Amino acid sequence: MKIAANLSMLFNELPLAERIMAAKVAGFDGVEIQFPYELPAIRLKELLERAGLPLVLINLPAGDFMTGGAGLAAVPSRQTDFDAALQEALSYAAMTRPACVNVLPGRLAAGVSRDQALDTLVANLRKSADAFALLGIRVLCEAINPLDMPGFLINTPEHLKVLLERVDHPNCQAQLDLYHMARQELDVAAEIRLLGERIGHVQFADCPGRGAPGSGSVAFEALFDALREVNYDGWLAAEYRPEGPSTTAGLAWLEGWRRL
Repeated sequence: MKIAANLSMLFNELPLAERIMAAKVAGFDGVEIQFPYELPAIRLKELLERAGLPLVLINLPAGDFMTGGAGLAAVPSRQTDFDAALQEALSYAAMTRPACVNVLPGRLAAGVSRDQALDTLVANLRKSADAFALLGIRVLCEAINPLDMPGFLINTPEHLKVLLERVDHPNCQAQLDLYHMARQELDVAAEIRLLGERIGHVQFADCPGRGAPGSGSVAFEALFDALREVNYDGWLAAEYRPEGPSTTAGLAWLEGWRRL
């Protein structure tokens, strides 16, 4: 397993264009960016090539989700907006070649039943999985805890497993964020085993606090063992809130993880 830096949360004391080289210097193997679209795709491609790092993951544009709205993927009335977001991400990904693209389920929209939202999400995940398969890029969907994000449509690995069974597409897998599972006080190792080979990507932060490994109580070594049990050999992406003014100052955990 290789370790990536989520540049939407790490090194954000720097402009986005400078974070890629900072991650390289710090010793990360790759990078992911939640919404990289502020950088032209050709510019991001050049920066990645200069640093010699792969782009592990980006998110599909999600409309108003980051400002508290429902987003796009599970809102029947926003199908045209979702289709435009899909085309934007396809064009961007064709240039930058991320390994994965995450389609955020979003929040349950006002006036929409959970069944309607899930039907829409399933159809949009299938459509996205078909489209990105042509580029050799995996489509992901993730669960987010409802304590930090009330109203989010998919909260647990159980929700995610049922969703992926409905989507039933070989190019659609689970993005598993260990922090969001720990935040709900779930048995995270058991949840890893539940999803098993459906896991396509893993993100992490310690809990409580969503800080760097070692700042909370998550027993990461046991979770690594569980990931090995289900034959996961993909990326581990650091998506935590650094303490202090410098991300680099809080990276003592990284060397220890490499030994593991």
